[in-house]
Amino acid sequence: MTLAENTACTICHRDLRDDERARFACPFCVDLVDQRLRALAGPQGLYARLSARLAPGAGNGGPAVSGSRTAPVPLRLEVLNLMTAGGPVLGPLETWVRDWEGYGRADMCEAGTLQQRVDHAVGTLRFNLAWAAGNHPAIDEFGREVAFMWRACERQITGERPARIVPVACPCGTVLRITLDIAGARCVGCGEQYGHSELMALPLAERRIAA
Repeated sequence: MTLAENTACTICHRDLRDDERARFACPFCVDLVDQRLRALAGPQGLYARLSARLAPGAGNGGPAVSGSRTAPVPLRLEVLNLMTAGGPVLGPLETWVRDWEGYGRADMCEAGTLQQRVDHAVGTLRFNLAWAAGNHPAIDEFGREVAFMWRACERQITGERPARIVPVACPCGTVLRITLDIAGARCVGCGEQYGHSELMALPLAERRIAA
């Protein structure tokens, strides 16, 4: 896809205005990605606050001890995984920094603590976000990955349950597993790109199979 052909935001799939067509993502989506990146970083950010949820029971306000005869797991593994260097937060952030570095738009830095690396990655990605919205053809993938890591951290902090996954059927027969808040998805079977409203209009996979 070239910029000349791009008439819709690749993240939310809304039509772009005439003065926005020299870009891959609309201003609304760029602002949302920026807000989510900003929420991850800093001493009061979501990543830093994960450490307070490491103890068993810390995620729901309950005691960090178990009444069973077996010893509790010393750390909540799902939280620990989010905090590791290769986990679903820092790992993807630094992967995108490396990618943008290839365009001359970012500087990779793996020095310092994990928190400092998160802060550096977020800072350089935010600084270059406007450029990416107008020039990087994978800005939609970047937006989805930022949304995933933001939600994963937010759920651990708030205790929110994971979004319900709903299977829907593409006309080609492929089953797409989506959540109700998904911005869009591409069918791996036929390559069709769906926006949010189009995904919500697809039939449930079970109903289609039973028909």
